[in-house]
Amino acid sequence: MAALVVGGGLGAGARYVMDAAIMRGRSGTFPLGILLVNVLGSFLLGLVTGLGPNISPAWVSILGVGVLGGFTTFSTVSTETALLAERGRRDWAWVNLVGTLVLALIAAAAGLVIGELFPR
Repeated sequence: MAALVVGGGLGAGARYVMDAAIMRGRSGTFPLGILLVNVLGSFLLGLVTGLGPNISPAWVSILGVGVLGGFTTFSTVSTETALLAERGRRDWAWVNLVGTLVLALIAAAAGLVIGELFPR
């Protein structure tokens, strides 16, 4: 349990750093940093899942539930989408919502396929 908590904290910290680095110097309201965080996190979770038989179940949980659970964030996507719509940028709100879902699904599937390529 402690490893999951630590992993979640590490993942959340990595999310903050990646989002801040992507958004630094960018003008505009589109939350590109969080979109890319979620796409990367989905790819990595797919990869961990595909590699599952090659990794101990404890590590699958620590990486998948802890680190990547802390790294990715659906609540921020929801909030950013609502804020975009509230600010009159419904076009960007839809791009953010649909783009996140579609790209994250494609990324997760790609990670899963790549992970399953490794010998068991």
